[in-house]
Amino acid sequence: MSNTVRVWDLPTRVFHWALVACVIGLLTTAQIGGDAMAWHFRFGYTVLSLLLFRIVWGIVGGRWSRFDSFIYSPSTVLQYIKGQGRPEHSIGHNPLGAGSVFALLGFLLLQVASGLISDDEIATSGPLSKFVSSTLVSTATFYHKNIGKLVVIGLVVLHIGAVLFYLVKKGENLVRPMIRGDKETPVVTEDSRDDARSRALAAAVFLVCAAMVASMVQLAQ
Repeated sequence: MSNTVRVWDLPTRVFHWALVACVIGLLTTAQIGGDAMAWHFRFGYTVLSLLLFRIVWGIVGGRWSRFDSFIYSPSTVLQYIKGQGRPEHSIGHNPLGAGSVFALLGFLLLQVASGLISDDEIATSGPLSKFVSSTLVSTATFYHKNIGKLVVIGLVVLHIGAVLFYLVKKGENLVRPMIRGDKETPVVTEDSRDDARSRALAAAVFLVCAAMVASMVQLAQ
C-alpha cells in the first residue's frame, strides 16, 4: 500500500527549476563570451539570490526541504550503500542524494563567490574584485574559469545520471515529484507544509535575498 505525501513544497520546486535554468544560462553565456557576459553576470546574481534563499529555506521551509531532514551520519550513508536503507529514505533526499545536493549547493556558491572577485583582464571583472588583492583575484579567476566550472558540470552530470539510474534500474521517477510536489511512498509520514502562508513567506525571503545581492552589486559599483 502506498501513501501520497507532499514532499516538495512549491518554493522548493520553483527554486530547483529556476536554478536549472540559470546554470544552463551561466554555462552558455560563458562559452559565448563577449556581449553575452552581461547576461552571465545577471545569471550569476540570480543564482546567488537563489542559493541564499535555499539556505534560509533549508531552515524554515517545508518538512522535506529542511536540511535536518537529509543530514545523515556516515554510518547511515554506508548502510544505504550496502542496501540497508530504511523506508523513510525514499521520501525526500536519500543519503546519497543528500550528498549530491550539498555538493551542488556548496560548489555553486563557491563558483559564484569566485566570479564576484574574478577579472579576465580584457573586458569583464567581478564587482568585488577591486576590494581584494591582485593575488586573490588571480587565484579566483583561475579557479572560476578552469576548475570550478568543470566541477559544477561534473556534479550536474552526476546528478542527471543518478536520476536516470533510479528511473531505469529502480523504476522510481524522481522528476515527477519535483514538478507536482507529491510522491507515492510506502510509509505514512508528515507532509511538507505548502499553503498560501508558507508560499508568501518564501516569496518574502527570496525578495530579501535578491535585494541583498542587488545592494551588494550597487554598492560595489
